[in-house]
Amino acid sequence: MAIKKQFLKSKPICKVTFVVPEKEANAVSLVGDWNSWNTEVEPLKKLKNGTFKGTVDLKKDQSYEFRYLVDGQWKNDEQADGFAWNEYAADENSVLKL
Repeated sequence: MAIKKQFLKSKPICKVTFVVPEKEANAVSLVGDWNSWNTEVEPLKKLKNGTFKGTVDLKKDQSYEFRYLVDGQWKNDEQADGFAWNEYAADENSVLKL
């Protein structure tokens, strides 16, 4: 998995691109606190090479918690900036610091 951050000079925004190499998966969604953990809002697009990719605009100078939903299974990103315990899920969430 990969996370690429592109900070904009003209706006307090960071374009964050997520790449998930789940070639056998049918669907991958990016789910986080910025989209109220809605599993339907940000599906990642499957590329010809089998990886999933998507970009979101997030406010900089903030931290966000997120996970991937891969064919109904929750997964974290090992390249996240950190991890935070989630009592509701009794598991860790990936953390993105911008």
